[in-house]
Amino acid sequence: FMALNGGPVFKFNEAISLIVNCDTQDEVDYYWDKLTADGDPKAQQCGWLKDKYGVSWQIIPVVLNKMFSDRDTKKTERLMKALLQMKKLDLAELKRAFKG
Repeated sequence: FMALNGGPVFKFNEAISLIVNCDTQDEVDYYWDKLTADGDPKAQQCGWLKDKYGVSWQIIPVVLNKMFSDRDTKKTERLMKALLQMKKLDLAELKRAFKG
């Protein structure tokens, strides 16, 4: 992937985001802390963030895709409700919400 500084005419926006798939909460914490440093705190929601250059990122635990593919809609509804209340994703809390 290559990105160029397009100056005031071509700015980064949410039309593209980079995804970091994380196996553990430690990985989520590490990438979140590094990428939010000097970034836009108003652009942090549901695992999304903007770094100091205005690039959008998603810091996602890999297990999240598996949980959302569950056929039990009550589980996935609880999961979504918990996720929508978070900035940085909390894997333990997401698992608690999923299990009920």
